Amino acid sequence: MTSHRPPLISSFISDYGMIIGLLLLCVFFSYVTWDEQHATGLGAANQLRENITKEFPPGSTVLIVARNHQEDVNFAESLAKQLKDFEMKVVGSIKGQPLDARKALERLAVSNTKLDVIACTDVTSQWTLFENLKDRFPSLENPKIFKPPTYMWPNFLKKNNLLNIANQIAVIAILAIGMTMVIITAGIDLSVGSLIALSAVISTWLIRETAHAELATTSEMVLCCLIAVVACGLLGAFSGVMVTMFAVPPFIATLGMMLVASGLAYILAEGQSIYQIPDSFIWLGRGADFLSIPNAVLLMLFLYVSADLLMSKTSLGRYIYAVGSNREAARLSGVPLRKVLIFVYTICAILAGLGGVVMASQLKSGSPTYGLMYELYTIAAVVVGGTSLAGGSGKIFGTLIGAFIIAVIQNGLNLTGVEGYTQKVILGIVILGAVLFDMTKKRSWRLLQKIRLG
Repeated sequence: MTSHRPPLISSFISDYGMIIGLLLLCVFFSYVTWDEQHATGLGAANQLRENITKEFPPGSTVLIVARNHQEDVNFAESLAKQLKDFEMKVVGSIKGQPLDARKALERLAVSNTKLDVIACTDVTSQWTLFENLKDRFPSLENPKIFKPPTYMWPNFLKKNNLLNIANQIAVIAILAIGMTMVIITAGIDLSVGSLIALSAVISTWLIRETAHAELATTSEMVLCCLIAVVACGLLGAFSGVMVTMFAVPPFIATLGMMLVASGLAYILAEGQSIYQIPDSFIWLGRGADFLSIPNAVLLMLFLYVSADLLMSKTSLGRYIYAVGSNREAARLSGVPLRKVLIFVYTICAILAGLGGVVMASQLKSGSPTYGLMYELYTIAAVVVGGTSLAGGSGKIFGTLIGAFIIAVIQNGLNLTGVEGYTQKVILGIVILGAVLFDMTKKRSWRLLQKIRLG
C-alpha cells in the first residue's frame, strides 16, 4: 500500500508560513527604519559620565541640562550622582525648558564661575541657546558640550516601539479569540466593536453614578467592570439564541445587535464621553508590573493560552470544530449544536466586553465612539491568522500571529511615513491575499484528494 503525504514544502508553509511572514515583516521594517540613535535615560548617563571623566580631571565644573520628562529626569539624577562620585563639581542640574537653562547660565556668568562641561541629552544639545556660548557668556570660558554618543539601530526594534505594538493590539487580539471560535463554527459576529463601546460606557457610567466617581475603591471598580462584561455576555447569548432557535443568519443577527449595542451606549452616555473615574483605573490598560510588560498584554497572553487549551484539549473545543466542519454530521454524532453555538457567541461578546474595559482603562474614559471598525480589524486578524471563513479549521495562536501581522504592518507604515488612506489600501490587499491563499490551499488539497482516489 502506498502512503500519500502532503508535499514537504506545502506542509511546512501550512504549519509555519504565518510565523515566517511575521518574521519577514519584522526584518523588512527593521531595514527600512534603520537610523541613527542616541542613548537615553540611565544608559545615556553611564555613557556620558565615562566620556566626561576621560577628558576632564576631578574638580571640573559641570552643568547638566535635561527636559522635565521622566526619562530625562532619571538621566540628570543618575549623571549628577556618578559625577560627584568621581569628584566632579556639579554646579546645576536643569530639568526644564531653554529658559531655565538660560537663567542657570546667566547666574553662573554673573558669579564668574568657570564652567568646563555642559552635559546634555540629544534633544537639549540642539537648543539654539548653546550656539556661540563664548560670545554670549565670555566669563564661562567656552564650556564643552557633551551629548550621548550615537549608534545605529532600527526605530522599529526599539523597546518602547515593540511594547507599543503589543499594547495597541491587545484589545483587538482579545476580541479575536472569541471571533475565531465563532468563525470556526462557520458564523460571524459583527457586534464586537459596538460591544466594546457599550462595555466601556457601562463600566465608567457605573463608576461615576454608583461608586462616587474619582473616589471609587478598587473593589467598586472591579464590580462595575464585571457588570459591564456580563451585560455584553447577555447580549451575545441573545445573538446565539437568534442564530440557533430562530435560524436567523449570523450576519443579520449580529448586525442587528451591533446597532442595538451602539444605540444603548449613546443613550447611556448621552452622546458624551465619561471621564469621572479614579486615576488608578488605568492599572489594567497602562500599568506594567511584571518585567515592564503592559498588564493588558499579560492579560491577552493568559487568555490565548486558556483558549488554546480549551480548543485543543477539551471536548467542547472538539465540538466547536465539528460544528464548523459538518453541522449535520455533528448533530447526528450527538454534538449539542444549540449549546455550542450559544456558547461561542456568548464568549465572543464577553471578550468584547473585556476588551471594552481594557480600552476604557487605556484611555481613562468611556465613550460610545469606542470600537469603531474594530469588528473588521478583528475579522481581519482571524482571517490573516489562517482561520477559514468556511468554518471547521483554524488555530487560536494563529489568530494571535495574524493580529501581530496587522499590528506590525500598521506600525511599520506609520514609522515610514505612509499616510492613513494608503495604509487602508495595503491592509485590504493583505486581507484579500490571506483569503486567496486559504482558497488556493483548499483547492490544492481537494485536487490532491482526487488524485489519490483516482
